[in-house]
Amino acid sequence: MDRTARFGAPRVLRGDEYRGWFNPAAGRGEVFLSTFEKPVDSKRRLVVPQEFRTSVSGPFDGVFCFPSVEADCIEGGGKALFDRYQSLISELEVGDPLRFSLEFTVLGGMAQLSFDTAGRVTLPENLCQMFGLTDQAVIVGLGDRFQIWKPEAFHAERLSQRQAAREGLSALRAQQRLAKVGGVA
Repeated sequence: MDRTARFGAPRVLRGDEYRGWFNPAAGRGEVFLSTFEKPVDSKRRLVVPQEFRTSVSGPFDGVFCFPSVEADCIEGGGKALFDRYQSLISELEVGDPLRFSLEFTVLGGMAQLSFDTAGRVTLPENLCQMFGLTDQAVIVGLGDRFQIWKPEAFHAERLSQRQAAREGLSALRAQQRLAKVGGVA
């Protein structure tokens, strides 16, 4: 049975649509929550929080990491995240610039990291250099995925994102109030 018969005709996403494809509710139970600051040793080993290790247990005992598309950090997750990226990429036509950008950045930059007996992964040297990770890292759970940040970059991003969340939530509430009274948002 060919792909179209099994899954239907592929839908080509516009460039502004792809950010919404991450859907934690559609995942396989992998949920990454909270923020942890962890040491990175001289061999680039990082202890993955126990909650994250439990979330990705399965046939592959580890995580996938790659340069984030959205921020200056490492992004990672389990097999479900890899599958979602693979599915998104396969929906785009060969030759689509977005497809190539995602293949190049995500798949070309991806590393499969196995846990050692202490629950550590060894971060790839190129990713540590790219994002300035040396002796400390901040691991941020984002539901279906997580990010690994240089602490200083994380603290600056956290302030920026908190402000964006406040402004966005305020605008959303204003639109909802308008809709309730029959106005057009």
